[in-house]
Amino acid sequence: MSLEQKIMADLKTAMLAKDEKGLRSIRAIKAAILLAKTSEGAGGELKEEDEIKLLQKLVKQRKDSLEIYQKQNRTDLAQKEQEEIEIIEKFLPQQLSVDELKKLLSTIIAELGAVSPADMGKVMGAATKRLAGKADGKTISMMVKELLSQA
Repeated sequence: MSLEQKIMADLKTAMLAKDEKGLRSIRAIKAAILLAKTSEGAGGELKEEDEIKLLQKLVKQRKDSLEIYQKQNRTDLAQKEQEEIEIIEKFLPQQLSVDELKKLLSTIIAELGAVSPADMGKVMGAATKRLAGKADGKTISMMVKELLSQA
């Protein structure tokens, strides 16, 4: 079942259950998918990796907004963003734990022969390709910095 089909099924379920949080989040995902499909060069179809990137982008936008709302003590808006993050993340592949991520990054660093923070770009390129959808880019970056500074 494609992401779009899954979204439509969940949208219908949320409508029947009168789930406001779910409806708001799922409609945002649906709108983003439609926008991506109709954008120039998309050809009306999205590949699975494009769908994952799209969902990650939506989560990142909401996390950025959440951070701003928390700094401004806007708990009402922060709560809405947090709810949407939780619902959107349900459609993403299972995220790696910190230990799993550290182990995979150590393997990538060893394979590439990276030894210093100067090799960060090389490691990040390989890591983001290999771990697409399984870990947040910001988390990968922080962990790569940490691992390379220890080397």
